[in-house]
Amino acid sequence: MSKKSLQDVLNAAGGNPVQMLRNSQIGAYVYPVVAPEFSNWRTEQQAWRETAVLFDQSHHMQNLIVRGKDAMKLFSDTAINSFANFTVNKAKQYVPVTPYGHVIGDGILFYEPGEEFVYVGRAPAANWLMFQAEKGKYDVEIENDPRSPSRPMGKPVYRKYYRFQIQGPNAWKIIEKLNGGPVPEIKFFNIGEINIGGRKVRALRHGMAGAPGLEIWGPYEEYDEIRAIIVEAGAEFGMQQVGSRAYATNTLESGWIPSPLPAIYTGDELADYRAWLGADSYEATGAIGGSFVSDKIEDYYVNPYEIGYGPFVKFDHDFIGRSALEKLDPATQRKKVTLAWNSEDMAKIFSSLFQPGEENYKVFDLPLANYANSNFDSVTDVDGRVVGLSMFTGYSYNERSGLSLATVDHEIEVGTEVRVVWGEPDQTRKTTVEPHKQISVRAIVSPVPYSKVAREQYVESWRTKRS
Repeated sequence: MSKKSLQDVLNAAGGNPVQMLRNSQIGAYVYPVVAPEFSNWRTEQQAWRETAVLFDQSHHMQNLIVRGKDAMKLFSDTAINSFANFTVNKAKQYVPVTPYGHVIGDGILFYEPGEEFVYVGRAPAANWLMFQAEKGKYDVEIENDPRSPSRPMGKPVYRKYYRFQIQGPNAWKIIEKLNGGPVPEIKFFNIGEINIGGRKVRALRHGMAGAPGLEIWGPYEEYDEIRAIIVEAGAEFGMQQVGSRAYATNTLESGWIPSPLPAIYTGDELADYRAWLGADSYEATGAIGGSFVSDKIEDYYVNPYEIGYGPFVKFDHDFIGRSALEKLDPATQRKKVTLAWNSEDMAKIFSSLFQPGEENYKVFDLPLANYANSNFDSVTDVDGRVVGLSMFTGYSYNERSGLSLATVDHEIEVGTEVRVVWGEPDQTRKTTVEPHKQISVRAIVSPVPYSKVAREQYVESWRTKRS
């Protein structure tokens, strides 16, 4: 019998989600369509710190457009966030959890005129919203615009919107040039409009690269026109177009963990959801990778406090998972940190590739080293005791350092030396994993965001607040 749901896939795997996900054949997570590099990834990374960059976000995220009189209620009922002051022309990070208080995913929610909401992000939170809308019989209309195919194989790709970001120290000069003059003030995470080439363009104020910038969007049919105008305007200010190879590494400096495992593979209260999710869904085809291996899938789940979303948790409304989160003491949960990897140990990883006849360490790809949808490397203390999980890993040319974003035991202080176990303990069937040996890499527990620029210049937000 053909598999129709996530539950069917789990049943075929013997009911063991860990083995299913560790042996997934999906390959690496792809940021589709956008060219890997426009200059080179080192120059592109450097530009968001020194000049300006153009991020093309048109293809790798799902758009979910929600309209109807119950739209706000749907989001409020499913999010840890408060919606008390959420009004038109604002945006917020939307974070849903399961009835057990574990994170499903996250994304950005835009409140547009005409009582229209647009969720933008990875699939897990979008899938949860569609399921809850159907299950709860909310009076809403949902339009789903899935992300572009990972491998379009030469076929045309169409989206609902283009979506660009102009970021970096020179971003505002470029934005004012595009607008033809000063831009009316747009407060942080508020939405306004600017002029580009005679068109009114929607714009969200924030600072993904650590300096003030804008995210802009409009009809996909205008993609080529708007992009060309931005590139021309940015040339005199040293703007670099950022390719898909460097794009995701900006979060290593700014501090967002983009790929927690959706915590939906167990629990009686989620049985109907697993039966609803398709056999081809993100959740059914995704992969977990890394040195941390447990027979219990629950050991891979995280709650909001563990990955820096503590400031979002508001008990001013009823929401799925509220009772579970109310039982937690935020002060004793693991906390999000940056780990700065030891340069000598990094050199050992690379030098092993040039030692004929010897087994090499797991390849550390540059600049992004992740090789699964969700990544879990063991973080140990000097005595080998597991004290956390490293969840997103790569290299910053700006910092000349290997970095990873991790969640560690609450008592571990900034400046502590820990170890990250790099490489998997046994050979899995993942297509991204070659035969290799493990290595224990020294790392220093460091602040989030790691970039001094981001720490000092971000508007006070979830990236800078301690959870």
